[in-house]
Amino acid sequence: MNVFITGSTGFLGGEVLVLLSKRKEVDKIFCLVRAKSKDAALVRLEKVFKLHGDHFDKERIIPVLGNLGDAGLSDLLIHNRELHQVNVIIHSAANTSFAKIYDDVVEKVNILGLNEIIWWAKTLKKLQTFMYVGTATIVGKGAAHRVIHEDESPNLKSTHFVKYTYTKMLGEIILRENLPEEKILIVRPSIIMADSRGIVPRSYVIMWALAAGNMMRLVPVNPKSPLDIIPVDYCARAMVNLLFCQRKHLVYHISSGEKHATDTEALTNAIQRLFPERPSFCFVNRKMIGQMKHWARNRMPADSELNKYQNYLAYWEEIFTDKSQLRILFSGLEPYLEFIDLGQTYDNHRLLEDTGMENSEPAHEYLTRCADFIRNIDVLEGALDP
Repeated sequence: MNVFITGSTGFLGGEVLVLLSKRKEVDKIFCLVRAKSKDAALVRLEKVFKLHGDHFDKERIIPVLGNLGDAGLSDLLIHNRELHQVNVIIHSAANTSFAKIYDDVVEKVNILGLNEIIWWAKTLKKLQTFMYVGTATIVGKGAAHRVIHEDESPNLKSTHFVKYTYTKMLGEIILRENLPEEKILIVRPSIIMADSRGIVPRSYVIMWALAAGNMMRLVPVNPKSPLDIIPVDYCARAMVNLLFCQRKHLVYHISSGEKHATDTEALTNAIQRLFPERPSFCFVNRKMIGQMKHWARNRMPADSELNKYQNYLAYWEEIFTDKSQLRILFSGLEPYLEFIDLGQTYDNHRLLEDTGMENSEPAHEYLTRCADFIRNIDVLEGALDP
């Protein structure tokens, strides 16, 4: 089997690449890499393996220079003779930014880039499987406080908090319109956060939001709202298992499921004792974020309910030397807070039945092994590009 993978140097794609390299069924793995030269691309790929001491085989891991954001990528791939032998495509690359200022870039990479890959895929005579990595959150914000099933999406009538989830929904539709069903495998991870092995993650994506809440300690969110979170190592293992198992379905949630989901209170209880120098966590209504913004602009009314929390305001004054930093933080956090309050979990029976996997470890358990990584996250940087 010869595999082509996008996103191979990323958070999830890097883990998938390493796992695939350990499978005897896989002959060559072609990796789309943004780089100026093949040597530079090899350096990037080798770094993926060096992070956790995995073996890097230059004979099997082959870089393919290219960028999802470039028009004409499909022509470049079509004219690469080595790629004619590809049997499996794993399209895991995406722009995951929640920031509205990046909406155009998100659409360019996630839609136009996907189209380029599909146009090339349609020319492959030996293609067996096109694995598309979507997201369980494409169901949108119309479904709340319940378990979501695979067949509920994609739905063009759904509304979305951010452009990212909308583009991932469109991506599924485009894929189904262009490739035969028997060649399609859609995987929809839920929230991917950290690594359950307690090792250095390849990225702090999503994890920064937990670090931001950990810094604020006064958090405008429902503490009991369920959160479907999985570690990146579990997600990568599920993807590879699905690739090689006898599948009965076109679409699979890779999720914690209702029984192994967590919530904000459980997460904060798990990490609170690891940061004893900070105030205890306190949860308030999400609508109070407006009052928090007013306070950060020195415009908070005298009768504001936020005045009840003077100890937290004093703490903010101490740790944020400039109130504009708080405004940046609030702006980056808002889409996450809205999503948390939806209380969505995602049914994972298909995954467990077809792969024989167990449920993932609940996030509030494995995140206790990630305290050092949470402490070192630059939350303001994360807020600027969430």
